[in-house]
Order: sequence, then C-alpha cells, then structure tokens
Amino acid sequence: MSTLQFKRTARLAAPRPPGGEVHLEPPPEVPRIIPGNIMMKAMPVVMIVASMGMMGMMLVFMPRQPAAMIMPGMMMISTIGMMASGMGSGKGQKKAEMNEDRKDYLRYLGQMRDRAREAADEQRAEREWVHPDPQMLWSLATTRRMWERRQNDPDFCHLRAGRGSQRLATRLVPPQTGPVEELEPIATLALRRFVRAHSLVPDLPISIALRGFAAVGLLGEIEDRRDVARALIAQLVTFHAPDDLLIAVVSAGRTKQLWEWAKWLPHSQHPTDIDGIGQRRMMANSLAEVEAMLDENLRDRQRFTRNAPPPPDQPHIVIVIDDGDISREEMIIIEEGLVGVTLLDLSECLGNLTARRGLRLVVENNQLGARSATGVEWFGAPDRLSIVESEALARRLSPYRMGAAGEAGGDSGEDPLAMSNNPPLLEFMGIPGDPITFDVQQAWRPRPKRDRYRIPFGIGEHGQAVELDIKEAAEDGMGPHGLCIGATGSGKSEFLRTLVLGLLASHSSTALNMILVDFKGGATFLGLDKAPHVAATITNLAGDLSLVDRMKDAIEGEVSRRQEVLAKGNYKNVWDYEKARENGAQLDPLPALFICIDEFSEMLTAKPDFIDIFLQIGRVGRSLQMHMLLASQRLEEGKLRGLDTFLSYRIGLKTFNAAESRAAIGVPDAYELPPIPGSGYLSVQGMPLTRFKALYVSGTYRPAGMQSAGESVAVRSDKRPRFFVPDFIEIPKEPERPLEPVKVAEPVKEDANEPTQLELIVERLYGQGPPAHEVWLPPLNEPPTMDTMLPPLDVTPDRGLTSPGYPANSTLQIPVGIVDKPFEQRRDLLWADFSGAAGHGAIVGGPQSGKSMMLRTLVASMALTHTPEEVQFYLIDLGGGSLAAMEDLPHVGGFAGRLDVDKVRRMVAELQTLIAERELRWRDQRIELAEFRNRKRRGEIKDDAFGDAFLIVDGWMNFRQEFEMVEPQIQALAAQGLSYGVHVIVGASRWAEIRPAMKDLLGTRFELRLGDPSESEVDRKVAVNVPPGRPGRGIVMDGSSGRRLHYLVGLPRIDTSQDANSVTAGVADLASKLTAAWQGPRAPQVRMLPDLLDHGQFMAHVQQAAPNRGRLVPVGVNEDELAPVYLDFDADPHFMALADGESGKTNILRTIVRGIMQSYTSSEALILLADYRRTMLGFIDTDHLLTYAVSGPQFTQNVQEIKGSLAGRMPGPDVTQEQLKNRSWWKGPEVFVIVDDYDLVAPQGGANPMQPLAEFIPQAKDVGLHIVVVRRMGGASRAMYDPIMGKLKEISAPIFVGSGSKEEGNIVGNLKPSPQPPGRGTLVTRKHGQQRIQFAWITPD
Repeated sequence: MSTLQFKRTARLAAPRPPGGEVHLEPPPEVPRIIPGNIMMKAMPVVMIVASMGMMGMMLVFMPRQPAAMIMPGMMMISTIGMMASGMGSGKGQKKAEMNEDRKDYLRYLGQMRDRAREAADEQRAEREWVHPDPQMLWSLATTRRMWERRQNDPDFCHLRAGRGSQRLATRLVPPQTGPVEELEPIATLALRRFVRAHSLVPDLPISIALRGFAAVGLLGEIEDRRDVARALIAQLVTFHAPDDLLIAVVSAGRTKQLWEWAKWLPHSQHPTDIDGIGQRRMMANSLAEVEAMLDENLRDRQRFTRNAPPPPDQPHIVIVIDDGDISREEMIIIEEGLVGVTLLDLSECLGNLTARRGLRLVVENNQLGARSATGVEWFGAPDRLSIVESEALARRLSPYRMGAAGEAGGDSGEDPLAMSNNPPLLEFMGIPGDPITFDVQQAWRPRPKRDRYRIPFGIGEHGQAVELDIKEAAEDGMGPHGLCIGATGSGKSEFLRTLVLGLLASHSSTALNMILVDFKGGATFLGLDKAPHVAATITNLAGDLSLVDRMKDAIEGEVSRRQEVLAKGNYKNVWDYEKARENGAQLDPLPALFICIDEFSEMLTAKPDFIDIFLQIGRVGRSLQMHMLLASQRLEEGKLRGLDTFLSYRIGLKTFNAAESRAAIGVPDAYELPPIPGSGYLSVQGMPLTRFKALYVSGTYRPAGMQSAGESVAVRSDKRPRFFVPDFIEIPKEPERPLEPVKVAEPVKEDANEPTQLELIVERLYGQGPPAHEVWLPPLNEPPTMDTMLPPLDVTPDRGLTSPGYPANSTLQIPVGIVDKPFEQRRDLLWADFSGAAGHGAIVGGPQSGKSMMLRTLVASMALTHTPEEVQFYLIDLGGGSLAAMEDLPHVGGFAGRLDVDKVRRMVAELQTLIAERELRWRDQRIELAEFRNRKRRGEIKDDAFGDAFLIVDGWMNFRQEFEMVEPQIQALAAQGLSYGVHVIVGASRWAEIRPAMKDLLGTRFELRLGDPSESEVDRKVAVNVPPGRPGRGIVMDGSSGRRLHYLVGLPRIDTSQDANSVTAGVADLASKLTAAWQGPRAPQVRMLPDLLDHGQFMAHVQQAAPNRGRLVPVGVNEDELAPVYLDFDADPHFMALADGESGKTNILRTIVRGIMQSYTSSEALILLADYRRTMLGFIDTDHLLTYAVSGPQFTQNVQEIKGSLAGRMPGPDVTQEQLKNRSWWKGPEVFVIVDDYDLVAPQGGANPMQPLAEFIPQAKDVGLHIVVVRRMGGASRAMYDPIMGKLKEISAPIFVGSGSKEEGNIVGNLKPSPQPPGRGTLVTRKHGQQRIQFAWITPD
C-alpha cells in the first residue's frame, strides 16, 4: 500500500473557555417593624379625650351657642384623621419599597442569567472544539487538525467518553445573607432557582485522561462496550500521530473479525517490523504476542504510578483486549501496569488491575457511569461508533504517515514561526473544500459586519491565526489604510499575494474590488488579474513613468465617481449606501476598493507629487470605502510627508536596519527577526505587537497538505496482489540475483508545471462573479483599425464602401484614433472636425512619431465616411513617401513627391483656380459653402466636379525649403480656402516650423511626441510623458474638461490587423476595396503642364479660344489655368529669357518669332535676328526678315543702321499732341531685334554691339523698337548689370527664367532658377506677376 507523508503544522487555537467567578448580590431583606413610643401612642387618645371634654363643657356652659362647638369638633376630627393616616401610611410605604426592591433584584437576576448563558455557550463551544462528536471525526481527518495533539500538550490522550452535565466554568458564588426569615421570600426563591439552574451545563462532552490509568475496563452489554471502545479509539487515532501513539488489539475467535477494521489504522502498524504485505499489524490472539511484538518499546518502561512522568521519546501504547488470551503471566499484568501503557479491557479479564490502578466504566441503558467500591456513579450518556463508521475513518487515515520533517515547532521546542510548511489557505480560513473543488458561492456568503474584510493571513507565536481587518476602527477593524515594509528576501511579495488571495476567496466581487500596483516588475501580482474582483493590475511603471500619471488620474477618477454616486442618493458613506441596497433600493453594487501598491517608495521618488493622491485617499477613504496598503523595501525619513497619520496598521517584515524597523512599527524588533521569509510583526494602533509567520500560497499544490512519497522499490518476488489482512504473513524468499551496486536515490524534483494554490484558487474564482468596475483600462499600446473605430462597413450603391447610417457620414467629422480618459475611466474616439472654423489642420511630431501615419489615417477615415464627390485629396509628400500608398484611393486627385516639382506647383495652382472660380460662381449664384454642400449632396450641382478639397503637405519644413515660392500660395489658400471648401493640412516636426501667420489659421491641431517636449503647445509638462518610440502617441487638450489627454492614432486599414509594419499592404487592401465598391467618378485629377506642347496643336487651341486676339503673340500655356500665355509687345515692347543649354532657349525664340510672323504682317514688323550659332538659319522664310546676323561686325553694322533709322523716329518739336497720342509722326514697320545666345553677342568685358540701342530702350514704344534677348543662365546675376539687360530690367521688361542652378541666386525679386524640363520656367510680368508656363515646341527643320 502506497503512503503519503503528512507534515503536522502548528496547532490551531481552540475557542477561549470562560473563567472567573460571578459573585451574586444578596436578595433584599424584609423591612423590620420597630415598636413605637408609649407616649406617642397615648397622645392621640389624650387629645381626643380633651376635645370631647371641651365639647362637654361648651354644652354645659353655653348650650344656646352652637358656634362654640365648631372649634372642639374640628380638633377631634383632625386628631382622628391624623391617627388613621399615620397608622396606614407607615405600612403602605414599607410595602411599596419592598415591591421595588424585589423588581430590581429580579431584573438583576435576569442580567446574570444572560451572562451565565453566554458563559455556558462559550464553554460548550470550547468543549465541542476540543472533544468533537466521534461520529464527526471523519471530517477532521486529512485536515490541519489531524494528529494535532503532541505528547507535551496538556490534553494528550484526553478522550471524550460521553455527554453529561458539568459545572459552569464561570463559578456562580452565592451571596452571604442573614437568616432566611429576614429575606424577601420571592427574591430568595428566584436566587435559589437561578443558582440551581445555571451552575450546571447539560450535555457537555465528558472526558477521561487515558494516561492516568494503567487499565480502563468497560462493563455492560458487550455490544455497548464495543461501541464505546470504538469511539475512544477513533479519537485516539484522529488527534494523535502514529509516532506518538500505538494501538494493539488482542482478540481471538469470532471476535477477531469485529476488530479487523483496525488493520487500516496507521497506529496499528508496527514501527519497524514488516511482513509479506507491508508493515506488520499489531493484532494478535494473546497479550503475550503483543508484548513480544513491542518488546523494544516495553522493555525499559517502569512500573505504573499515577504521578510518573511519561517516558521521553516513547509513544504511548494502548492495548485493546476483547476476548483474547490472557495468562496473567504477562509482564504488564505482573507489574500491574507500565508507564505509558494503557490496557482497554472489554472482557473483564484483568482482575483487580482496573479496580486498583485503573478506571471501570459501566454502560447500561444508554447511561455511562464509573464503578467504585461504593457502587456506580452515573454521569452521562455514552458516545458510540459503529464498525462501519470506524472502518471508514480508518481507511481515510490509512495512507498517511508522519514525514521526517513533519513537525513545525512542537516537541523539539523549535520556534513555531520557523515552520518548514504552512497549512492550506482555504482550510486556514475555515472554507471547506480544496482549491480545485471548493464552493465559491459558499465562501462568498454574506458575512456579519464584524467579519467583513477580516482575513487570516498568518500563524501567530502560539499557533493562533493572525488576522488583518482592513475596515476602519469605528467598524471594529484595523484600517482603513496600512503600511508594509520588508527587505529583499523578507517575503513581502508573498505576504501581499497571500493577503490579496485571502480577500478574493472570502469576498464576492460585489463586495470587494482591488487595484493591484507593482511599480517595478509585475511578479508580485502575477496571475491575480483573472479574478473578477481585480479592477486593475498595473505593473512595470518604472519602465514607463507616464503610466504613473495615468494611474493617478484613474484613481482620482474613481474617488470622484464614488463621491458622485453617494451625492446622487444623499448617502453619508458607502455603508449607508449598501444598507439601502440591502433593504431593496434599486442601486448598483458599490464594493469596497482595496488598493495595494508595491514599491510605493520608489514611485514617490520618481513622481513626488503622487503623494497628493495618497493623502486624498487617506482623507476620504473611510467614507468611500477605499482601503490602501502601501508596501516597500525601504522607508526613508520624511518620505510619507503627513501620510503616516492615516496609516492605522503597519506590518513590519525583516528590515535592512533597526531605523527602518523603528520607522515602520515603532520598535527595532523587525530588524531582529530570523531570516525566514514571511516572518514579521503586525502593529495596530492601541494594540500590542503581534508576531506572525505569513502563509505561503505560491508553492506547488498538494491536496490536503500531502506530499508524494519517494519512489517505490521494485517487487522482486511474487508480483501477484495480496489481500491486506490483520494476520502476520511470511515474507517470501527473494530469488538469488547477482549483487548490483546500490544506487543513490535522486531527490524528486517538483514539476515546474504543477499549479500553485494561488493559480488554482484564482482559476476557480474566474467567471464566478460580475467583473469589477474597470478603473484601469489597458495602456494605449495596440492601435485601433478603421473597422473597429467605425460601425460595420458595407457596400451601398450610392456611397460605395461605408458605414450605412453612420451619423458622421458627409459631415467632415471623422475618427482618427482613440483618446485615453483615465479620470473618466473610459476611452473615446479621437475626432477631427473640419466642418467649421477649424477646417485647416496641423499634425506636429518629432521624427518617427507617426505624422505620416496619422495623415494616412485621416485620409482613410474621410474616404470611408465621404464619397469621392464630397471630398478630394491632393497629397504632397516630402516626408518618408508613405502617402504614396494613398494614391490609388478614388478620393485622391493627385500625389506628388520631392521630385515632382511641377506637380506640386500644379496642385496648388489647381486649388487656387478652384477658389477663384467658386468665388465668381457663388457670387453670381448668391450661395455660400453650407448651401453648396447641401446642393452637392443632393446632386444639384453639375458644373463643379469638386467637393471639399484637401491639400495635405507632409514634411512642411522640407516643403518650405524646396518650394519657397509656393509657400505663400499655400498660406493664401489657408486664408481664403475655408469659405470655398478648400482645406490645408500640414505635417511638421516642430511648431516653430510653421510661421505664426500660417499657424493661426490651422484650427485642428494634433501634437505627437516632440523631439523637444519643451516646445509643446499643449502642455510642456504632460508632453514629457508621451512615450518615445511609440508612433502615433500624442496629447490633446479636452475642450470640455481642460485636461491634457493622451491619444493613439488608428491604422488606415480595415482588415482588423493591428500590425503597424504592414500598413502599406493594409492601405492597398483598403484602396482596392474602396475602388471596387465605388461606381461613380473619381476625384478630379491634377492637370499637368505637358512636357512637350506641340505648336501646331497649341495654335489650334489658341485660334479656337481667342480668334480675335489682335497682335498678341501666343507662346505657351500657364500652370495655373493651363490657359494660353501671350506676349503683348504693344504693352511690354521687350522680352528677356534666361535658361541653361539644352533647355529650349532657341525654341523660345522660334516660338516668339513664329508668333510675330503670325501676328504681324511684313509691313508691320521686321526682324533683325542675331544668331551666332546659326541654330535658326532659314527659320524666317518670309519678308519679315530684315537681316540675319551671324557675326559681331555684321551685327554691329546692322545695329548702327537701325540706330540711324530710330533716331529719325524720335519726335521733334513740331510733333503735335494728336500725333503723339496716335504715334503718327512716323510711318514704318516695328523693328524686332532678336538675339540668341546673348552671352556670345555681348561677352562680359568685351564690346557690346547693341550698346547703341540702349538709349532707345525707354522710348521703345515711340520708335517701334522691340528687343528680345536669350542667354545662358550661367552668370545671369552679373549679366543684369549689362547696359542692355540692365536697362531692360530697370523698365521691368517681361523676363522668362528657365532651367538653371539655384546657386545663381535671385534673378528677379526672390525668384531663383531651378532645374526644369525644356521650355518650362517662370514668366515674370508687371501685369500677371510670376506664373509658370510651358513654351510651345516647334520642331526644327
């Protein structure tokens, strides 16, 4: 039979029995009658006689005066009345006094009666605990009370024999009274009845001390004797360990079968001898055989004497004799008993031994008595136990044996606190069952107010349970707040786990909730978060200090919530609230909140202002039932800063030094504790220190305090199973085998996967009660996706993929993330509202803070709530290029990166054109933006393909540097756009990157993690707490409460995946689904300047658009409107062009010359073409060609000739005003001097052949002179000081700046050259300012 080791723990303390004496007051005495004075008795008679004599004299002397009789008559009547009242009043007063005394005494006896009954109940509870009913012993087996009595305990071998009356432990002392005749009879009778009734307590367990007798004989009917004997043995085997008590049975014949159940008892197994089936059973036919079995145990024992001390380190031996063989030659009989040996005789075979040195019990007619020389004294009813009940108990005990280290304290004198094991928590708390099967609802049953929130957590010095009651002192508790200090290795974490687990197991989640905080790691409360009571498990705050502030807000929010709940119902405190709820009020549960914070000292070091919330809880915690336990390894001086006044109980585990112990519990004793984890002191205000050893709940669970025994030895002989019989079985012979080396047994290692008490209890509690109010929501770690922030998505015919019926559809109000509101203990959607004055936006955050992600989320959210007809996006990405993934959305009209210079300009120009067109159209239609949106939504507007257009620029600082000329245009869009449905959203790394004038226009602002939190415009102090390295985290100001809240940006995807690394794939999936679901037109695409504008097609378009254009020379199209651009030589007679080689300089001249030839006749215009490189040779094939100069001398001569002609056109003094007005004083063609490669014609430092014409440049309109020069961009800045070009610049002649290097600096104003495609550049005129144009292309012959 396999065995299990049992480790005996410190004994549980029994209920305290009553004691002392009650001295009763004597009953009242009968008042004594004192004889009166003879003179006093005679005086009334004398007065009456005198009055009658006076009346007689009046009658004799004044017979006719009746009035004279009045006075004597009154005196006589008064005297008679005085006599009557005096005699009656004395007796009546004494009787009334006696009645009152009797009432007072009877009332006094009633009070004493209640006290006596209370003492009787306490005495009964103590007796029933020490000596329970034998029929209930099976329930104590395998529990902590099994084998609890040790040899040095005063009740060792004290056995309950039955029930009977016993004197009240609190002695009632009758009063000393006078003679009975002088006592008030009714009160005296009541006193006698009271003493007689309450001096004895009926039906109490009656015990016998088995050690005090060498033999105990049982007399009466044999079945009655055996029932009583089984009851006695059951108590022996339940409360005494096999190492302390042995039981042997002497029985023969048929009687032996009645005692076969005893073979299962561990106490009847021989300590050392074995037989063929295990340990030898100490059951024999004769007493001699038993003596032989126990020879080693009996050999050195002395002869029995009543006062002899028990033999040290020797078990007490009980030998049951029932119809066994007794020869009277046994040593026990000859010696008339041995010390530490008791014979239990059921056969009356011991002769005078039971009479001389033992006890003879008589069982008869359900009465139990003791026989003596004078007869039988009956004292109660016997206890009985059947064979079935006895065998059930024996089988329950049969597997257990005492372990080698089974004692924790006890006989060895070891400190009971230094025990190597601990009792199971549930058993220690009085909760029936084990951690796997215990009834949770029974454990959570409503408790009396005194026991509520009271939990045993450790064992005291004397084996008693040490309890902690977190209620306030006014409710008979120790709380509501406390402190726990313990050094490393002191068992602080385990103590906290035990305390928390005990509260969880004994209180429902409707009565108690918890917030568990571990500042450093999280191992302290690991696994407890599954319990329904736990409102929050907050760990590893040291790694993210922002969570400390979040926790502060959450706890402050819980304080505020509880105050609001109480104020709503006008309740004074939570006790009143719960009382009203118990009385039927329709109220939600408001459970007590236990806040346990580990390493709070380090928390205060990192966040000193957290002391404020501790102080707040200390002040209001009593009324709100918020209990706080602060734990730490160290307690520095001044760290509590006034909090210590609220800490009513303190727990000091072993500390680092005496000073910390003194600061924690007021004495240095905690520093002197032994280095045993869990050892500590409990200090409560107004109570002495209590030393304890905390329970251990994190160890591997072994049912009912048991541990597996070592591995069994292999059976080497007969392997067939054998019956377990009481008789001796010969040991079979082992077959001979070769000797093998002895292997040392390796210690059995505990399986790391075996569950602990804590894990099993928490697992059992899981789902058993309503979950706690969620005080702490998980931190913002996992970003939400669009499908979780929006209602269910579906495809509709009119809106495509969207959330049907969503109120935010078509409102320009969109969710872009989640905002954390710890004070309100909830999370809300983070909204971006572009419908009103805050229609422009800015997203600012440091590098890798999630700016681009938020822009993509914004676009995705808008795309899922608006159709491509309602909103359009134009994206400029100068950040990381992540916006490119949004280009496939049907809502996106254009995307441009750093290299798409023209497209960037074109986007801005497109929106400028949109504003201009809407301004004119809405003025004519007399509508505004709101009306436009409504009409657009109803489909009434057909001539405007745009809805609300959004220009999004990611990387604002880079944009300003790369597109310096475009920044003012975007600022103009922001200034005018909101009135016409144009929105600007920029992403920047710093707020300082956005100019103040621009920033004031950006009403919707989102701030992510900044590189320098001191630059925050939300709150510099809060910005420090935005965790780095977590893209999408930021802060925003709550408009309603003014609080600074943290938020987390959502992901632009609808595939439920929260992986930020695969957002590009998610965006592609989103774009494909949106495109497939939308059947309408896409967002208007950005119209770009063509890279090659064919002159023939261009002129066809010009002819169609402006057939009557006059002498305007068409040269190309502009970028803003893609409209034709003309050179008006009548208004601006000259033109300059600067561009690098291979960038279309000559084509510019070809286009201009072709335009002149088409707009002027040969009689109206002549062209002097200077073409040193002969790139335009043969281009002018009409009469417009005046001269084609290919060299310097030729060109110089031609200029001189033209000079002479122009000089003749200068107005003279005879020219009239009318002629000046009409320019009619001369006639002839306009002269166009067109120079290609001006840098070759007029090299710097050389002669300039055009110098003679310089004087005519200002009067060019009067003389019909037009100069058109084109030169390389290199050296353009210096060329502006050239006589000709300088003059042209002075008169603000139109200038075209084509492709070139920025290093040339500003050419005109702040315009710098930049690389451009051939024929493209910026045309600067006085009338139109700067405009990007593309020259038409003429293919050279």
